[in-house]
Amino acid sequence: MEKVKISEVQIVPVKPNNGLVAFASCIFNEQLYLSSIAIFTRADGSGYRLVYPTKKVGDKNLNIFHPINSQIGEILERAIIEKFTKLIIQ
Repeated sequence: MEKVKISEVQIVPVKPNNGLVAFASCIFNEQLYLSSIAIFTRADGSGYRLVYPTKKVGDKNLNIFHPINSQIGEILERAIIEKFTKLIIQ
């Protein structure tokens, strides 16, 4: 697999609501802008998790985008949560 680059990570904190604490956006491999990625606290309090955007069509929720393998998911999660953690510690 070619090297994956996540850049220009932007975080928008929100008033905490049912575990939602922020939204994130980033650039994937300098070619694709990803936005509206929700950052939630984990139910067990062990950190954060990402939720990718969906669109409700009728009674179905359709994925707008999401990682198709765990390796890409972990790379995105690491970059976004690292930036979020730095932001909230300041």
